[in-house]
Amino acid sequence: MNFDRNQFRSALGRFSTGVTVVTSDPNGFAAFGMTINSFSALSLDPPLVLWSLQNNSGHAEAWGSASHFAVNVLSAQQEQVSKEYARKFAQTLKPGTYQLSSTGSPVLNECIASFECELNSKIEAGDHTIIIGRVLNVVENRSGEPLIFYGGNYRSLSS
Repeated sequence: MNFDRNQFRSALGRFSTGVTVVTSDPNGFAAFGMTINSFSALSLDPPLVLWSLQNNSGHAEAWGSASHFAVNVLSAQQEQVSKEYARKFAQTLKPGTYQLSSTGSPVLNECIASFECELNSKIEAGDHTIIIGRVLNVVENRSGEPLIFYGGNYRSLSS
């Protein structure tokens, strides 16, 4: 390797991403959410999305029990929501900040899109687990702008 971990992380920061909060309400656990920026589309037919879970996550055990989840795409006005659910052990959803979908997944209020998913598969990869979900429902709010993360900072399309 001709680079170290810090250089690798810094170079990854040159790729801008949207900011999402993945939420679930598995049996035996309180409804929770965690901020991720590893969300990606995988397939249109069947409709699949993926995201990555750090193996030492504070909710790794809960994700082991989760059969359904929602990926909530945050708006430019939801930076504080992202920060709140980025903390390792403070990710319990607050009453009134979400609605349970028909699939039983918590969907955050005021996000610009949500993807309600059923767990399709998991793939162990390095220090993360790739979680693939089959999309069962999509909700979209076309009036909002996305929250963007680039170079270690939050941004919006207008910045």
